[in-house]
Amino acid sequence: MDIRILGVPMDLGADRRGVDMGPSAIRYAGLATQLEALGADCTDGGDIAVPRPEELDPDAAQPDGGRAKFRRETRDVCAEVRTAVRSTVADGATPLVLGGDHSIAIGTVGGATGAGGSLGVVWFDAHGDFNTPETTPTGNIHGMALSAILGTASFGGEPWGAAPAVSAENVALVGVRDLDPGERDLLRDSGVSVYTMSDIDARGAPDVVEEALAVATDGTDGLHVSLDLDWLDPTEAPGVGTPVRGGVSYREAHSAMEAVARHRDQFRSFELVEVNPILDEHNRTAELACELAASAFGKRVF
Repeated sequence: MDIRILGVPMDLGADRRGVDMGPSAIRYAGLATQLEALGADCTDGGDIAVPRPEELDPDAAQPDGGRAKFRRETRDVCAEVRTAVRSTVADGATPLVLGGDHSIAIGTVGGATGAGGSLGVVWFDAHGDFNTPETTPTGNIHGMALSAILGTASFGGEPWGAAPAVSAENVALVGVRDLDPGERDLLRDSGVSVYTMSDIDARGAPDVVEEALAVATDGTDGLHVSLDLDWLDPTEAPGVGTPVRGGVSYREAHSAMEAVARHRDQFRSFELVEVNPILDEHNRTAELACELAASAFGKRVF
């Protein structure tokens, strides 16, 4: 395996500061060492430059109405992410993108589709990330990332999406347990396969994740996996941008990533997002992110 780590210290898409330090925390926790122990050729492509929010106007209003804070700056950062990911894929490596808030996925997926063909997406998250500037209660773009990728969210008429390379029928959202009313309605009409924590409770994580992977790989040419650490319960991952009680356990998370690993020959890209060291305990969440990445790339107990 040839893996290239790319950091995106982005917190423009969220209300709470701190996730901009996520890439450093994950690196410090030993990500490269764990991947190299699997036999991977792991290189670090450094960080994408991100402007500081203190120096910016959030510009919450869009030209055509709605709210999207730091719209222009998020667009520009995602364009840089898209270029870096596309270059990595063209070089024959798998980009492992470290966030930062989940808005960076707009760039990651956009870059991953640059290799051509269709792309399926499995989105592990407590939230739907399917708001639009018209439905959002906050204006935070990290809550619009998936809808932006699919073209449901429009930002002043600018094309941020990855369609037709990514179709809603090949997108699976896993572990959701906190939806805003507007995005709930949009998701119901979207064609995205939504698996809530109730589904995981009833069926077990392995069964749900295998079905989600089947959705994402059905007729597609590649697979993108997006892992928001708030997918886990806060007792397991306290240092995240937007914690929600009732998430998956440590063992369920590893079981899910072991299922993902069985499809790693289809990986186009992988990302870890929303690690917030300010809220963490002894870098525990960043260490867990490294462990889960290792499981996704093939680490086994036996």
